[in-house]
Amino acid sequence: MISMLPSCMRPQHIPIGLQLNRTAHAVRRAFDAALTESGGSLPVWLVLLNLTIRRVASQRELARAVGVSPPTLTHHLGAMEADGLITRRRDPSDRRNHIIELTEPGERAFARLRDAAATFDARLRSGFEPHELVALGAQLARLAANVGAADEEPGWVGLGPGGDR
Repeated sequence: MISMLPSCMRPQHIPIGLQLNRTAHAVRRAFDAALTESGGSLPVWLVLLNLTIRRVASQRELARAVGVSPPTLTHHLGAMEADGLITRRRDPSDRRNHIIELTEPGERAFARLRDAAATFDARLRSGFEPHELVALGAQLARLAANVGAADEEPGWVGLGPGGDR
């Protein structure tokens, strides 16, 4: 279809949004596969991670940190509770809130998924010099800012060196 366009109308390069989308899709599929091989998924990993690195005051805050809607989080929490990874109980000081805690199997699952995520991250970083990774991070942040998403907080804030993003 593009070849039928006059040469003056043909794109001179692949749009950055398309390149980024394709790359993100490929990385997401590979990361999902790595987590699945370790007995988890991205939502399970992010819930376990957030419950491990900080005390979350409410399911709404946990949903925001994980990047899903509260009803979607409720679905994931139900499955995780059925699998024995977490427990949920009403907060005695606010019956509308649930207190969510990791179980021992949940802590073991967290350790497995943490190792899988670290191994995957090392795979992604392979072949890059440290300064290239810093530049890539800055470029990705600029792309997010260009579309007005710079103030969104991902579910893994605090995991970088020294607690950085």
